[in-house]
Amino acid sequence: MKKLGYFDVFSLVIGSIIGWGSFTLPGKQFLSQSGIVNTTLGLFVGGALVMIIQVSYHIMLKHNNEEGGEFSYALNNLGRGHGFIVGWSLSLCYLSMIPLNASAFVLLFKVLFGEKFSFGYLYSVAGYSVWISDVIIMSFIIILFMVVNIRGLHLSSLVQNIMSTLLVIIVFILVVFVGYKSDIKVFEHNYLNNYTFSFGEVASVIAIVPFLFVGFDVVPQVAKELKFKPHKATLITFVSIIFGVLIYSLLNLIAGFSFSPTEARSTDWAVADSVIKTTGYVGFSFMLVALWAAINGGINGFMIASSKLIASLSDNKIMDKKYNIKNRNGVYPYAIVFVSCISLLAPWIGREVILYIVDISSVLAAVAYGYVSYVSYTYSMKRLDKVLCFLSLIVSIGFIFLLLCPLSPAVLKLPSLIILVVWTLVGYIIYKKKEL
Repeated sequence: MKKLGYFDVFSLVIGSIIGWGSFTLPGKQFLSQSGIVNTTLGLFVGGALVMIIQVSYHIMLKHNNEEGGEFSYALNNLGRGHGFIVGWSLSLCYLSMIPLNASAFVLLFKVLFGEKFSFGYLYSVAGYSVWISDVIIMSFIIILFMVVNIRGLHLSSLVQNIMSTLLVIIVFILVVFVGYKSDIKVFEHNYLNNYTFSFGEVASVIAIVPFLFVGFDVVPQVAKELKFKPHKATLITFVSIIFGVLIYSLLNLIAGFSFSPTEARSTDWAVADSVIKTTGYVGFSFMLVALWAAINGGINGFMIASSKLIASLSDNKIMDKKYNIKNRNGVYPYAIVFVSCISLLAPWIGREVILYIVDISSVLAAVAYGYVSYVSYTYSMKRLDKVLCFLSLIVSIGFIFLLLCPLSPAVLKLPSLIILVVWTLVGYIIYKKKEL
């Protein structure tokens, strides 16, 4: 069976952290709400907070290498009820990321070919039109990655390595060329000369960090496939988080080189428009390759993580036992098919509803972080580890507070809150039925 090396883990984490959102958030949110400096501050502070949480994950890896990661950790140490809460939270986190990235292919086609590409109008959901063409594209992509993952970790990790390498190299090259071709005085006027620090603007970025960086926690899901010791996996995850922060910041910078906050919001795709404006369609072609790599890496990474989680839920009799069956390639085909089938429902509900679901991923991810922090605190023997695990728990609670407190600048929208309540109630009903 394929074992994961250093670069495999780096690629898996980077591919899971950097998805479609990194290319769209600069125009849709970052520049208009927080500018360049406050967005960058929010990303770096958020990255540092995730690194504190990673200390708790490091302790988890030392004491738990079972598939299921956070779920099995909570289950083994706190009991079935708490294990279910973590597993139920993470399952929606991971599953929502697959169709989110698959839907990005639809947007990519529309950017390249315009609305004339769409055909077979069905209906509208939350103001978003659902077309047969959208359903076909998303379904094809999901099924393609289902086949890739069923064929084994060797093929899926090879795909991940290629995607992540292309992504990192191209983004670093693009920021240099776009910056060189841009009018720096205009950029300084828009973002630097009259800069003022705003806690609200920084906090709005920090609040979505659990969503942006949820990919860092895929490592525990593949703990059994690691070739090396937990402390090295932690070091690689730290490096991956730093690269993630840099890539998000650089893509925001690329958009900011060409557009003011108001202009960025009014463009269809600020990052792409900035690249075209400064480097032409040659640079845009390279950016499309980076975007394609980010989308593919996100789908692949979360399909691996979610299938491992489903298999662990099956192994602990929370789901049907067939999902824990391995094939000759050492993967869980039934779990992968299950994840893919759930993901195939998403094209029919429209991208706007998918985004509402993704928004609550930050809350659900923070719940899992909090559980890991608490259990790791009880395991910690060194004073420093205890302090860091306690801080990790506080950070996790802080993320939840930022997203649920009505007075927070980053509070969830009402549709997302309704979905969160429904998901919680459905989980409660399922758990009670399993108890009976």
